[in-house]
Amino acid sequence: MGMLTRRFALGFLALLVLVLGIAAQAQRAPWPSEYFDTKPQQHVAGEFDYYALVLSWSPTECTTSDGRRNDAQCTRRDGKRYGFILHGLWPQYAQGYPERCRLRRRPFVPEVVIDSVRDVMPRRGLVIHEYRTHGTCSGLRPAEYYGLARRLFKAIRIPRRYQNPFEAQFVSPYQLKRELIALNPWLKPNMIAVTCTRHAKQLKGVRICFSKAGLPRACGRNETQRRLCRAKNLRVPPVRSTRREDGGGNSQSSDNKQRLPQPRVMEFQGNP
Repeated sequence: MGMLTRRFALGFLALLVLVLGIAAQAQRAPWPSEYFDTKPQQHVAGEFDYYALVLSWSPTECTTSDGRRNDAQCTRRDGKRYGFILHGLWPQYAQGYPERCRLRRRPFVPEVVIDSVRDVMPRRGLVIHEYRTHGTCSGLRPAEYYGLARRLFKAIRIPRRYQNPFEAQFVSPYQLKRELIALNPWLKPNMIAVTCTRHAKQLKGVRICFSKAGLPRACGRNETQRRLCRAKNLRVPPVRSTRREDGGGNSQSSDNKQRLPQPRVMEFQGNP
């Protein structure tokens, strides 16, 4: 009886050691995100590798249920139309990204700052959302963050065919990149990526990468073209037609046509 008890005790002890070893190994195993991220996502303000300037193609954005309800961008009645607009300026790691970083102050965006970017970022709610989600990780205050975002957006020259098109167009991601690079010689192929919708294969937008100092630089793995858009040919929806308050009818008439303001050209110097 004593021998059986001893054998049982030894067997139980061996099983306990095995279980504890497995548990210890599990504690040392990385989280799923660590298998893919070269830098752990610490979500610390100011600690990131580069910015991705995100441009949205407004006509595609306005086909969503949220977009159709947005009077400031999609159902305006003053004749104004939007093509490429500023969606955001995202701090990125070489792979992965931080978001909603903690600050010692409230992530409040003053109305004067919101108004300062409404010409390129017409949705008030988006301005607030982007700072809380991404701007807090830049280490910049709202005025500095949106000042940088607006300056970078205005530095990009947009090809004429995308400035105010009234008819749908078709383009490959490669062709769109080539057209942007031709007008912006400081851009290199590894600094830009085109995004598209998954199922409709429509142009969603463009991402262009910059250093923390606001100089052009190569993108990280977040902007891998195959991951963001694998389509060979994209539909580019036309700008949305809107009415004027005075009931002037279809805003595509010659007296109602309004082109987006021409972006200011910025000369980038130094090696990216």
